[in-house]
Amino acid sequence: MKKAILVLQDGTTISGKGFGAVGETYGELVFNTAMTGYVESLTDPSYAGQILMSTYPLVGNYGVCSEDYESDSIKANGFVVKEICKTPSNWRSQMELDTFMKINGIPGIEGVDTRKLTKKIREQGTMKSRIVVFEDECPEIPALIQKTISQPGISECNIVDRVSTKKYKQLSGGCGPDIIVIDCGIKNSIIEQLRQRNADVTLVPYDSTSNDILNAGPDAVLISNGPGDPSVLEHTIATVKELAGKVPLFGICLGHQIISLAMGAKTYKLKFGHRGANHPVIDCKTGRVFITSQNHGFAVDRASLEGTGLEITMLNPNDWTVEGIMHKDLNIHSVQFHPEAGPGPHDTHDFFDNMMTIINRSVSR
Repeated sequence: MKKAILVLQDGTTISGKGFGAVGETYGELVFNTAMTGYVESLTDPSYAGQILMSTYPLVGNYGVCSEDYESDSIKANGFVVKEICKTPSNWRSQMELDTFMKINGIPGIEGVDTRKLTKKIREQGTMKSRIVVFEDECPEIPALIQKTISQPGISECNIVDRVSTKKYKQLSGGCGPDIIVIDCGIKNSIIEQLRQRNADVTLVPYDSTSNDILNAGPDAVLISNGPGDPSVLEHTIATVKELAGKVPLFGICLGHQIISLAMGAKTYKLKFGHRGANHPVIDCKTGRVFITSQNHGFAVDRASLEGTGLEITMLNPNDWTVEGIMHKDLNIHSVQFHPEAGPGPHDTHDFFDNMMTIINRSVSR
């Protein structure tokens, strides 16, 4: 039987059973409150650089299906669960979660009181952490704690560089508008939503120049979701600033934050982030409340929007963080949540319908 240790930067050490790959991994420990969707979450590039913890106590009961992947592999650095199901039962299942983790070389730990640990994270904030899965001799705990403390923080790394495409990549040849996606770690579900609306989608690296993008003649540019601190992406921010007013701009999650920074606003790190599939969002114009899927550790500073030309379109009633913005004069729109809902409720799929309407209106002028 494989054993495992989870170590936090404050010296907390938790022993459990290991699953997935034997080895060592580190990252920022974050929790997700969704009851299902572990495959989508593990393969979401926005979790790169982080160790994912599920608050739901039983994980893996419906196995793993490749149709649910949000990228080509697991992007989370590790997985922490209360209990992993060894015998999944679902007609779509292609393999067990343990096997999926092994194939991807990702260590996991089970037997953890994840709800107690979640309370700790809520009180003290996200922490650097490390998982070690081993079969024989237990590693030295003091050394693991020291390594965890000294590892770089989430704001000291350019994690997007790990998950962004390295070259221009045309994904579909639809008969609709030409949309260039600045790929900061885009999810497959977002691409699928664009394809369903006949968009011609091209992915470009996160460090592409505005000239390269404009020379391609897009009808619109979408800045995608992705991992890490948006302020680290100075080149992308500069590119988006140069694109503003020259082509319609849209942003999702990290893309929403990048647009805000490009227009002169500020972002800040949330204490423990928003990660789950049941976060309410209020439409400021209609008063309607949507239930959304979210995965982010940074937010736009509401006060800093003054004087940028950006106005708030949506807010989170739990903590009143900014969930949506648009520019008063320019064709710029973005949302903090994940409208593609992979996983999560489909309340906000109309973001993509509205996006297409705005683009088609712009093209027809």
